[in-house]
Formats: sequence, structure tokens, C-alpha cells
Amino acid sequence: MVPETANEYCRNMLMPIITSTLNKTRWVLLLGMLAIGLSSTSKPINAEERFIPWQAKNFAITTPLAGLKGDPKRGRKLVAQRDKGNCLACHAMPINEEAFHGTLGPPLNAIASRLSPAEIRLRVVDQTMINPMTVMPAFYKDPVTVNRIAQKYIGKTILSAQEVEDVVAYLASLKQQTSQQEVQP
Repeated sequence: MVPETANEYCRNMLMPIITSTLNKTRWVLLLGMLAIGLSSTSKPINAEERFIPWQAKNFAITTPLAGLKGDPKRGRKLVAQRDKGNCLACHAMPINEEAFHGTLGPPLNAIASRLSPAEIRLRVVDQTMINPMTVMPAFYKDPVTVNRIAQKYIGKTILSAQEVEDVVAYLASLKQQTSQQEVQP
């Protein structure tokens, strides 16, 4: 027998399965597990994960992103982390436990002696605001304005607002040092 409509199919084929006592229990359990699974994977995005608009003025972003306070210890880990900041790929920094430091970008050893935290923040967020020809990625650019990226990165920033503030806090701690000194983790 071929049903004429989807409603007829549901009534003739699925309803007997769903209505039996044993199968009712199975359906309730299945729907309950599905609801639990959906609720655990569809949590709301917090301030650190969603894009928070920022404004640059005089080559700086004076207000911390989302009003967050950065942690220099977490920032130090992020700049060395290959799958996140990866600053060492292009910059030399006082992180001696990492063997290879890049030379494409300027050394960041004493960046806080040259730039304010607000100026550092803009450079981390979107260096193209200062130098449109830079090869440095915009770590916190509005995802709506980014193009030519992999599908899984659409709508996302490279770093979260909290991670940007952590990196800024770490870089702002890098004052003039002698060549033998290293910022401790």
C-alpha cells in the first residue's frame, strides 16, 4: 500500500509504533536525551565569545573591549600558543623557552616603552587601521566585514575580547629590559 500523503503515512506507519506502551517509554527517553543534548550544546554566547564593537580614535582603542580586564599571565600563554595568537611566528619576544621567534614583524621585547596599552590594543585588534598593507591578521575585526575565509570561521574572530585584553595586558607589561631579563610566567 502506497500512502497518498505524508499525513496518511504518519497515521498508518508511525502512529502504531509511537502508541504502543513500550515504544512510548522509548520515545519519552529519546526526546528527553535529545532535549538534554540540545540544551548543553546550545548555550548562550557570553561577552567573551561574541563580537563587541569597538572604536578607534587617534590610532588607539582607549576603552578595554567589553570593559574586560586583561591578565598578563594568560596573555603570555596566548602569544606563544600556535593555534591562537601565534605572535612568535612573526615577532621576537622575551619568551626564552620557545626556540623559534619570527623576524617578519618588529621585536616586541619593550613594546610598552614605545606604545600605550590603547595603542597596543588597536594593533592587536586590527593592524590595518594603522597600516593597510600589513600582513598581520586582525585578531578582533568585526566578522561581518571579513571575507575570503574558511566556512568554519565565518562569524568568528581569531581571539575573543577577553583574549585580546589578556594579550594587551601582557604586551603592556613589556617595558625596557636588559637582554638577559625575561618576563616570568
